[in-house]
Amino acid sequence: MKADVRVIQAANAILGEGPTWDPVEGVLYWVDIKRPAIFRWDPRVGQTGHWPMPNPIGCASKAERGRMVFADSAGFGMLELHTGEISRIACPEGDQPQNRFNDGKVDRAGRFWAATMDDKCKRPTGSLYRLDSDFSLQRVATGFICSNGLGWSPDNRTMYFTDSMVRTIWAYDFDLRSGELGPRRIFARLRDQVGLPDGLTVDSEGFVWSAIWDGWRLIRFAPNGTIDREVRIPVRRPTSCMFGGADLKTIYITSACLELTRPSLKEGPLAGALFSLEAEIPGLPETCFGG
Repeated sequence: MKADVRVIQAANAILGEGPTWDPVEGVLYWVDIKRPAIFRWDPRVGQTGHWPMPNPIGCASKAERGRMVFADSAGFGMLELHTGEISRIACPEGDQPQNRFNDGKVDRAGRFWAATMDDKCKRPTGSLYRLDSDFSLQRVATGFICSNGLGWSPDNRTMYFTDSMVRTIWAYDFDLRSGELGPRRIFARLRDQVGLPDGLTVDSEGFVWSAIWDGWRLIRFAPNGTIDREVRIPVRRPTSCMFGGADLKTIYITSACLELTRPSLKEGPLAGALFSLEAEIPGLPETCFGG
């Protein structure tokens, strides 16, 4: 691993999150939850898209026919990239105004998974949802404080899912055909480590990369949950990571400046920037919503 972390955009994001690589366009999409907005970054020319959103947005993934599926504080929706038009799909937690959607991703069968959290990170009111391509919606798990990074093993038999406030990455048995979750076990828990596990991605060897909020680093976990290596990031609050590039060997990293003190900003003045890191092992290609 070449631990040469580069700043590719001094984005000044309040709460940058949710990077997702589009292999067809060869571009990265990501969100700023608190601004709120969706951005598109092209490694050849820089930022090429900016879509202001009406509510705090947790995640967005590419869908078919020039659209993006997203989840925000008002529920699930679709964004037409060419026009900026938004259509609503479902609002499963209209009775819980303290909650908002946070992280989300599309599995390799084209289903969109996204989870809610207590916006104050205090109560276990968050739930994990699965949105199928026909727009049917299922709540598949509940009881989370700060629902966060999720992803799948290369063989699609394991789904990883994070609750930052209990410092744990869970591993669920996963059935790709049905989209059903099986038993849950602890994959990794940061007991005495500095920081909280945030967004994650999985590489082609089945190792899990987790951004460590308040920890100044990424951790690469082996498939058995042990720490394989750590890479320092020049900001206190890296938030998520995603493989991209033509060979899927570039790790893109989002970050936040949310609620950082003046000393923290002085120590890490690039807070909120978008970073990249070249890897020796490639990631796995993303699937668009609907397959």
